[in-house]
Amino acid sequence: MPVSVKSIQEELAVFGVDFEDNEVPDKLVELCSLNRLSEEQIVNEWMAFSATRNLEKLTVVNLNLLEHEVLIKKNIKRVKKDKHCGNRDFNSIQELIEVETEEENLLDSYSTPAKGSQKRNLSTPENPQSKRISSINRSPHLLFSPSSFSPSATPSQKYSSRGNRGEVVTSYGEVQGTSWSGGSGTNTLVELVTPQMESLNKPYKYMFQKLTDVRDVISSKIEELGDALKNHFHIEEFTSVSFPAQETVTVLGQIACDSNGKLNSKSVILEGDREHSSGMYVPVDLSDLKEYSLFPGEVVVMEGTNSTGRKFVATKIYEGVPFQFYQPAKQLEEYHPQMVLTACGPFTTSDTITYDALKDLVDVINRDRPDVCILLGPFLDAKHEQIETLQLTGTFEEVFKSCLKMTIEGTRQSGSHLVFIPSVRDVHHDPIYPQPPFSCYEPTKEDKQRVHFVADPCTISVNGVAIGFTSTDLLFHMGAEEISSGTAGGPDRFSRILRQILSQRSYYPLYPPNEEINIDFEAMYNFAMMPVTPDVFIIPSELRFFIKDISGCICINPGRLTKGMVGGTYARFVVKRENSEPRKPPCISAQVVKI
Repeated sequence: MPVSVKSIQEELAVFGVDFEDNEVPDKLVELCSLNRLSEEQIVNEWMAFSATRNLEKLTVVNLNLLEHEVLIKKNIKRVKKDKHCGNRDFNSIQELIEVETEEENLLDSYSTPAKGSQKRNLSTPENPQSKRISSINRSPHLLFSPSSFSPSATPSQKYSSRGNRGEVVTSYGEVQGTSWSGGSGTNTLVELVTPQMESLNKPYKYMFQKLTDVRDVISSKIEELGDALKNHFHIEEFTSVSFPAQETVTVLGQIACDSNGKLNSKSVILEGDREHSSGMYVPVDLSDLKEYSLFPGEVVVMEGTNSTGRKFVATKIYEGVPFQFYQPAKQLEEYHPQMVLTACGPFTTSDTITYDALKDLVDVINRDRPDVCILLGPFLDAKHEQIETLQLTGTFEEVFKSCLKMTIEGTRQSGSHLVFIPSVRDVHHDPIYPQPPFSCYEPTKEDKQRVHFVADPCTISVNGVAIGFTSTDLLFHMGAEEISSGTAGGPDRFSRILRQILSQRSYYPLYPPNEEINIDFEAMYNFAMMPVTPDVFIIPSELRFFIKDISGCICINPGRLTKGMVGGTYARFVVKRENSEPRKPPCISAQVVKI
């Protein structure tokens, strides 16, 4: 039956909606005809769309938005669904291929071309061919084709012309004589340090936390670290932070700032625990301390005087105590050396989405055959200009699945175990910390044993060696907030911050957190606390790469695989567990290498 304007008006009247101008009725009839919709269906589509986008007026402009964002996509899905239903002859299949190609071109015409890109050729090719058919015989290396990710992507000229490829920029341990060739994961056991039931292994509901729940988490953290400090330093008892005392007393609390500004030596306050201080706080005078290093959220024990009950004059600070190192529940008869390679995104340069750096990394994996590859996000960076402007072919999730498929299938010949860790900058994933593992891709049977999707943060065991990691730039966040004094000639800033992270027993001890990260505090208390002190701690950052031994824990910042429009760095290290006394760091050697 033909669609009538009167029928559409009657359907709109049910919702109390009227036309804004005289061109609207013709546009509605046009949409019904093009998309095979009835009067009731087009009105339902408009009501749902206007409610989602908070559109009050029924205008031609808003109907164009409805057509572009909803109706065209639904029409394509319907055509694809029809194509898979029933048996078809050769002519009908050809017709469907032509329709699909036309609709792909139609969607491309709505995208904004990249700067400097060539204008689309509108002429009909002599030998038209479906994109789907052309991809059937594509070789593995061609899966990295720029056109598979962005309609305007071109290889980065600066990246391809880079020098010093494969140059080692920093080293640690017994580098001389080390063979940087792994065993293809043949004698490798990768497992979580914490039991599966206690690990973050699936998505969870967030944005529902109450202030009382946040308070309970912070109080629990103060009390637990306070007990550890009390036992380690043999402290008899704690006093309330607001208790007036002429003699020296010992207090427990969390470092905070007295305002919304940045912490400094004059703005430090100590928030007491609930048991001894009832949650009260007191300003702290640091002038009598010879040296200190503090950051917001750090749990400390202080000795000093508080003559008026309104200002605590600190004379000594007891900082946190790290956990014991990992002891596997079951001992292997023989521990084989394991070569581990780790790299952190972005895996594309800032001027294109061609994944050239990831392709080069896959070549390195196939060449060196490491036992384990730890790949940290972002894989699809929300800060990338072409992602911000939606210059992609397909949805974010589709591009990410293609990226995963290329990496997993491209490294199949190496036999290496692959460990994927998400990032809060991954545009297709939940932007919450702690972050659940990727769940949108299911490996094939032949890859299932060697592909591991884990949460951020996480601690895994590789043949009895504990490796902890987080893709969040914690070094940068804490470096902007930490204050110190009297540390000249002492450890450098990186070493101080790393020691604080390990002693606070948390993968994100900063409170309040950086504004770029959204934390679910209840989940953080359950999943982001360190179960043990890791033997190797991978902590990627925008700051300069390094390898440091912090009290027996080897801390590695592999850098980013790309930096702007040029190549970055990745890290590789060899570990072997030894049951010896005294304990020796299991990391034998490590290097940071340019891609």
